[in-house]
Amino acid sequence: MRVVVITKDNMEYSRQVSTYLNDFLRQTGHELETLNPESREGDTFCRTYDIVEYPTIITLSDDGALQHLWRGLPLPTISEVSYYV
Repeated sequence: MRVVVITKDNMEYSRQVSTYLNDFLRQTGHELETLNPESREGDTFCRTYDIVEYPTIITLSDDGALQHLWRGLPLPTISEVSYYV
């Protein structure tokens, strides 16, 4: 299972996302993958899964199939996302 947080740096929500990622790591022991949509890899990823709103948290199965998607704020609870880790 893959969990990816798509977020841009230096945005009004950046601090909230950073706090969420730190809290997630502290509570679960798992670090979430982050991806900038303005990078080459991020742009391709966002086009593939039709992501246009940030921050977005997406969970994918091992074969790349979409499992769940949370768009924008508020961010999902840590327990909601930890189910997929």
